[in-house]
Amino acid sequence: MTLIQRLLTGTAALGLLAAAPAALAHSQWLLPSATQVEASTNPQRPTYVTVDAASSNGLFYADHNAMRLTNLQISAPDGSPVEAENASTGKLRSTFDVKLATEGTYRIASVNRMVMATWKAGEETKSFRGSEDDFAKQVPANAPELKVSRNFGRVETFVTSGKPSEIKPVGQGLELFPLQPTTDLVVGETAKFRVLMDGKPMPGLKVKVVPGGVRFRGELDEQTVTADAEGTIAVNWKFGGQYYLNTSYPPRPE
Repeated sequence: MTLIQRLLTGTAALGLLAAAPAALAHSQWLLPSATQVEASTNPQRPTYVTVDAASSNGLFYADHNAMRLTNLQISAPDGSPVEAENASTGKLRSTFDVKLATEGTYRIASVNRMVMATWKAGEETKSFRGSEDDFAKQVPANAPELKVSRNFGRVETFVTSGKPSEIKPVGQGLELFPLQPTTDLVVGETAKFRVLMDGKPMPGLKVKVVPGGVRFRGELDEQTVTADAEGTIAVNWKFGGQYYLNTSYPPRPE
């Protein structure tokens, strides 16, 4: 008899600019040099931003490892792919440039998909860890006692050149989807996001909201918000600066 167990797990992290140590151990993040820039009027001199990418203990401080850029996905306002330029990976951080050739909002993400499986081959237990394509090629579909889990992780941020454009849900895995332009995040005003799993709202999921600058502030000062029946969370920014929003499914233990 073949036992197939399909488990879907995922994490979503969203880095934003709004007008930890142990609790955030080795969190991955993307930090652009600017999130709102003027659109260039000279095609020969397009606007650029530089993005730092790292995994660290201190939020937005490169103090652990560089983020690998093999899973980088950058989308122009019309959804077309954009290639990172001048990519470089050092010991503590990676950097790359993004050309903002057209006006609108750009989506910059690191997307990780992984399949893990175990199955029986006679008396031996076999295991697999890799991509979906390799899984289909290397693991027999009718393998005895087959157990499969799929992990999906998404870390992303947004940059707007000139006027913001509509951001559409990706519809794959777990994501935090902004319900207003990311240029309209202002201290004193509530911002709303929707927690989605494969494009569908995820009510009841908790999202941590952590401001950057903890090294100088001296305390994490995080807040936890819970998605309502429509999967919507409301965030009240305490002060201006960089923020890190994080959630996972299944929920991690408190």
